[in-house]
Amino acid sequence: MTEKMRGWGPATCALYTGETTRGVGEPVTPGPAMSASFLTHPDAVGFSANDLGAAAPHFYTRWSNPTVELLETRLAALEGGEAAVAFASGMAAVNALFSDRLASGDHLVLSDVCYAGVAELAQDTLVRSGIAVTTVDTSNPEAVAVALRPNTRLVHIETPANPILRLADVAEIARIVHAGGAELSVDATIATPLGLQPLALGADYVVHSLTKYICGHGDALGGAVIGGAERMAALRRGSLIHLGACLAPFQAWLILRGLETLVPRLRLHEANARAVEAFLADHPKVRAVHWPGSPRHPQHALAQRQMRAYSGLLAFSVHADGAALARRMAERMRVISYAVSLGKTKSLLVYIPTEDILRSSFRLTGAAAQSYRDWTGEGTFRFSVGLEDAADIIADLEEALG
Repeated sequence: MTEKMRGWGPATCALYTGETTRGVGEPVTPGPAMSASFLTHPDAVGFSANDLGAAAPHFYTRWSNPTVELLETRLAALEGGEAAVAFASGMAAVNALFSDRLASGDHLVLSDVCYAGVAELAQDTLVRSGIAVTTVDTSNPEAVAVALRPNTRLVHIETPANPILRLADVAEIARIVHAGGAELSVDATIATPLGLQPLALGADYVVHSLTKYICGHGDALGGAVIGGAERMAALRRGSLIHLGACLAPFQAWLILRGLETLVPRLRLHEANARAVEAFLADHPKVRAVHWPGSPRHPQHALAQRQMRAYSGLLAFSVHADGAALARRMAERMRVISYAVSLGKTKSLLVYIPTEDILRSSFRLTGAAAQSYRDWTGEGTFRFSVGLEDAADIIADLEEALG
């Protein structure tokens, strides 16, 4: 980041960070660099990625690409990180980080509630690779401290946690993790860089699914890891180049387009979520509603302390027969779409039965399973509140809820 950029706010950073020249006749909005390879010279870059230097020019798009690099530069600026590495999806980013930092015999501590794909990756693939995995309720920092072992290399948390929006105290967990000789990665997809700054709170890595709020339009997959320059260079040489899950230039261009409007979009997402949360909190069929921006959230004080914005994702449960209600809502809703994912311009709602996710993804038993049930009841409605008029969203909900 240049000296000129250091005073910029996030909206300006999202538009201009990484821009190198502003010459007459140059496009205001550059197009994607679609080439798979770039002109080179025997003295410019080695043929092996193992010899890749920090100042190496673009050589092959699996290694780096001008459009992808621009996205990485802007993400690093928004997160206050030294560098970023972009990947083909959020799952690819998490998998790359785990592959880079963990080996057979190592130990991973993981949020017991997180994105289902990450939970399954850890408990299936990593375990088969000889990596021990312990899942804990990371809303309790002491549980993280108890889980640490001499061979713990990485603690991976998600806050707010998908799908129930439970929070973790990043600064306190970072202190505990570093005292134990491990590193901390934080998936802040739901919060976005505008809502949470994990690196400033002591985390070593921050992970995003770019598919969600950062893209914002639901038309491109992507993921990223942001951290220190040396660590990101190693991640690029190893996991990105050798595992091959690079972000395509056109996808990066679509995500850059979405990133330009992240600040105004998130303001409207949040305003709509606030109105919808208030409506749901008073609805007779609703058992509980969770949104970090509401005083009704049990960890609202922590949200106020570590978050700057709360995004537009909320979760709610009902008193009875959530599965039947989900079917009725899917058939009745006209503004809200019954669909997976989150952070899109349009409102998305999906029902996640408690027993299904406990069995298939989280695999919680005993007190941990009961804690999840206490939060969700028989199931969670994950509701990504979109950019429609709030009154129309609420009217659609009211009609669908019956």
